[in-house]
Amino acid sequence: MTATAQETTTQVYSVFIKATPEQVWEAITTPEFTQQYFFGSHVRVSAERYDGTDGEGTALVTGPVFEYDPPRKLSHGWTAHYDPATAGEPASRVTWELEPKDGGITKLTVVHDRLDASPATAQSVAGGWSFVLSGLKTLLETGEPLT
Repeated sequence: MTATAQETTTQVYSVFIKATPEQVWEAITTPEFTQQYFFGSHVRVSAERYDGTDGEGTALVTGPVFEYDPPRKLSHGWTAHYDPATAGEPASRVTWELEPKDGGITKLTVVHDRLDASPATAQSVAGGWSFVLSGLKTLLETGEPLT
């Protein structure tokens, strides 16, 4: 079965995490957390920029921030520098939406879109987001990284 254009240009992932929105927000916006579940990437987020590096200053993923509403929503550009094929493509967009649920649970939805002109990026991230979100959930719920 082949993927449709819509399936490859908009990717949506949701996970329920036993943590507050504030805890999830901190985990997705600070390098102390992201390096433990996001393929070693040290992510720094401000109201203007999203920057993921290898910890030694080499850019892995960068982009402007479009929406910054802690701890509810973060939307930013995504240019993946870790591969020459993805680095040369137009930027895509990643949106993180955090929704509090009863019992100290947060529903985290990640939408990666604007991938229509970036097929290498779409293919690259398709398998990665599930791993990243599973790692985030494991780290917040157990205090231990997935790997």
